[in-house]
Amino acid sequence: MKKRVALLGATGSIGKSTLDVIRAGCDDFELVLISGHTNAASLSALSGEFKNAKTVLSGSGDGREKLLAAISGIKADITVNGISGAAGLEPSFAAINSGSDLALANKETVVMAGPLLFRTAAEKKVKILPVDSEHSGVFHLIAAHGDANIDEIILTASGGPFRKFTIDQMRKVTPREALAHPTWNMGPKITIDSASLANKGLEVIEAAQLFNVSAEKIRVVVHPQSVVHSMVRMKDGAVFAQLSEPDMRLPVHEALYWPEVKVSSWGKLDFDCLNLEFEKPDMEKFPMLPLAYEAVRRGGLNPCAYNGANEIAAAAFLNSEIGFLDIPRIVEYVLTGDWEGHGEGIRTILEADKKARDMALAFIKKESEEKR
Repeated sequence: MKKRVALLGATGSIGKSTLDVIRAGCDDFELVLISGHTNAASLSALSGEFKNAKTVLSGSGDGREKLLAAISGIKADITVNGISGAAGLEPSFAAINSGSDLALANKETVVMAGPLLFRTAAEKKVKILPVDSEHSGVFHLIAAHGDANIDEIILTASGGPFRKFTIDQMRKVTPREALAHPTWNMGPKITIDSASLANKGLEVIEAAQLFNVSAEKIRVVVHPQSVVHSMVRMKDGAVFAQLSEPDMRLPVHEALYWPEVKVSSWGKLDFDCLNLEFEKPDMEKFPMLPLAYEAVRRGGLNPCAYNGANEIAAAAFLNSEIGFLDIPRIVEYVLTGDWEGHGEGIRTILEADKKARDMALAFIKKESEEKR
């Protein structure tokens, strides 16, 4: 029997990778729901290709309500959430509450609402399978070696396009330069996050929640080739790594077929011409990373505030309203607020997200007015 798949964010980079996997595994999967945000033309083309799938454009009119209703009613076996940003939070919970397993590329769901997410998944007896390449690697390494034997999780970061820049050079970078990622082809927001290392900060928070470890047990190393996606250090000192070409189709494939291991052609390495580099991240040039560690240590709603503030700051930079180095300044300011509560429900989390965004917007407005 084919596995029924709901795909959220079908017109984005994760969505396109997922569609490739589903096309290759057409005997194994039935696509039952496809959503896009505003790209009506692409969604229409997909509806012509996958005629039995329900399609929802979430970014128009009552699209959000239609999407949540569709997720709840479609009865998918597994839902791939490739929606970008905090907009993916409620769809993740809708999928879990419907009884669907969740292949999660939307890291913001875990960052904003990790404890509530895993509690709800346990109540509904569904699995959460990470699709981020780093967390997918850790997930499979833990499955192979056992979490009780692991002493440290090591996440790799490409370092982005400004790894060799000085701080003075970084003050002058443009959105166009920040969107030129050296190894990955991603959407604009996540590409900006990769340039600022906010994406790696979010992944540190995500790893802490996914694998129930403290910030001190998570290390980030810069690895420009993006071939080693993650590693685990065992208690005896041995290190095991997950390696593949930077191709998001592989972690999607692994999540859709889990717990089976199926043949794929995605991400295969050529060891005849492989050179790997590693270095420490520069915490001074990229303060979004230490700010994320601080958010993990403080707990409560600090991770939610980190994400909300960063989304506003990244969007403002893309719109040329602020400079690149203003992104961490805005996030640092927002984290000075009171975030000691706990996300006991979706409403509390969404309220904290709004508060963080409002603080970030007020900060940007105030500084803009002062410069006039």
